[in-house]
Amino acid sequence: MKSVAAGRADRDLVIFDCDGVLIDSEMLTIDVEVALLAEAGITISGEEIIDRYVGLSMKAMVADVEARFGCPLGDEFVSRHSLRVNEVFERDLRAMPGVVDLLDGLSARVCVASSSSPERLRRTLGIAGLYDRFHPHIFSSALVERGKPAPDLFLHAAQRMNATPSRCVVIEDSVPGIVAAAAAGMTAIGFTGGSHCRDGHAARLGANGAMTVVGSMTELSSALAALSQRSLR
Repeated sequence: MKSVAAGRADRDLVIFDCDGVLIDSEMLTIDVEVALLAEAGITISGEEIIDRYVGLSMKAMVADVEARFGCPLGDEFVSRHSLRVNEVFERDLRAMPGVVDLLDGLSARVCVASSSSPERLRRTLGIAGLYDRFHPHIFSSALVERGKPAPDLFLHAAQRMNATPSRCVVIEDSVPGIVAAAAAGMTAIGFTGGSHCRDGHAARLGANGAMTVVGSMTELSSALAALSQRSLR
């Protein structure tokens, strides 16, 4: 049953980030990254990865780590990362609690805009049972010159979906994603329902441009409803 609030197509497009929003994947990935970097002689805590790299592409993270520590990681690191993450995902990856009900209650158009590669998006959304809900409207930062926090990916998604940026809503769990949405002229809603989100994360998202921050898909449905009501006034 659709809620009255969530069912109105009062925005041209709702754009979902993938990792940490549609799927609870960030901590699974972070644990792999901590272990792989340790094997390469680089000590980085999970908290530091959350603070510095969540929301960025793998390419951007590797470039920054190499520059900071003077330790080239190369293609082998990326290949090993992909292999281990895939193994963990096959075993442990789940859709974010409540996301199916949320999507069932939305009549607005939806798409995905993520820093993940197209191959990873196919795999992760497929494992979580969400790929067919979004395909073919799944956009990777590999499609644009600049990834988040630049606005390019969100603007690309809006263009491909024939949507006006000012009438798009972005759901994001990371600071780079919120900054990118704001730079694109879109309404940003922060999401802290992922297992990687810690105390203070909601404040960080709000300080960087989130219109509001929610901690669950139920709260997100209510936030979209409130946005709908404001649009009708």
